[in-house]
Amino acid sequence: MHGLINRSLQCFLRDTYGPSVWAAVAREAGLGFDGFEPMLTYDPKLTEAVVEAASHLLHRPRDTVLEDLGTYLVSHPNMGAPRRLLRFGGVGYADFLHSLEELPGRARLALPELDLPALELTDHSAADFTLICRSPLAGAAHVVVGLLRAMADDYGVLCLVEHRGHDQRGEVIGITLAETAFSPGRRFDLAAGGQG
Repeated sequence: MHGLINRSLQCFLRDTYGPSVWAAVAREAGLGFDGFEPMLTYDPKLTEAVVEAASHLLHRPRDTVLEDLGTYLVSHPNMGAPRRLLRFGGVGYADFLHSLEELPGRARLALPELDLPALELTDHSAADFTLICRSPLAGAAHVVVGLLRAMADDYGVLCLVEHRGHDQRGEVIGITLAETAFSPGRRFDLAAGGQG
């Protein structure tokens, strides 16, 4: 697993619950080191161990921890880069959804060895979508659910995003747009120095 993914998990736990919680998770997961280096590659079992340790120590279901990670990646002030990468997907939320299949390729332009989950969108109407998520990390679609909900807030859209289990294609996420102009949304500027 790419170190950037593990580092994001580490930062989420540290920024949300504090350095002492991260230290306890690292101990329980048996990492043997204080933190992940973003540019190294790690055994996926370490990622799994961190998620399980966090779930145990926080007394939260594993799926909830992963969903909260997805929300963190978009909404936390320290995570401007993932939000910017996602917002380049389109002017509106529906455009953003249609760009998700290209997300792993866009990320690999910056980091060729980064392997994000494969995403496949099917639109059933202008308001109803199904997103299939395939990843070696079990439950990765829960990260995507948190990310999609946070991006809906970012775009000012009211929608229902739910994990619908698995089928032969992968994990299934249902997305229903209820109101595309629910709130003003967060400001976003294309220029890197902008306030968005």
